[in-house]
Amino acid sequence: MMKSHARKTQPTSSRGRLIAATVALIAAIATVSVWLSQRNSSADESASAHAPAARAPLAGPEGGNTGAVGALDKTFLTKVRQAGLWEMPAGRLAQTHASSEAIKRAGMHLLEGHSKLDQLAREDSEALNVPIPDRATAEQQGWVDQLEKARGKEFDQLFVDLLRASHGKIFITIGEVRATTKNSLIRRLATQTNNTVQDHMEVLEDTGLVTDATLDDVASTIPK
Repeated sequence: MMKSHARKTQPTSSRGRLIAATVALIAAIATVSVWLSQRNSSADESASAHAPAARAPLAGPEGGNTGAVGALDKTFLTKVRQAGLWEMPAGRLAQTHASSEAIKRAGMHLLEGHSKLDQLAREDSEALNVPIPDRATAEQQGWVDQLEKARGKEFDQLFVDLLRASHGKIFITIGEVRATTKNSLIRRLATQTNNTVQDHMEVLEDTGLVTDATLDDVASTIPK
């Protein structure tokens, strides 16, 4: 009976050793897997740390001051600045002196449009180191004086005559500047001025008071 019992315990011992070896092998495989995972993760982090950072998109030509500033560009800056210095007061006068709601509306467009243009012109003047005046021309100030003395329908007609002629003449200059300037800031200003002047001419024309004489005056300034 003792011999029979000894023979039966031998396979059990072998099976135990086999199970232990299998567990050890599984543990070793798991350890290697974790090590490889950590190594790959570290490699990825190192690569990310040394990879060049993504660059922000470069600003387009309209996003900065590029290009030479010509004589016409400087003249244009001055004209935009001086236009605002008399047209904004004219727009304010329209709110109190006009008899027509259409004139008052045109005056508000002048105020809003030239307020934005004036700020842009001053910013560009500083960026380009191009001095601009702080006063309207004597002729422009004279127009404001005329408007201050007028009332009602007289004011309405004078307002349209002066403002439509002025906008028509600068409109011609804007096209020349926009087509020829080499400076990105002046190009931007010309584009904005073009849009503003176009709007102002339209609201002035909506009053129904634009005359042929005014348009002929504008036409006479176009180089032949």
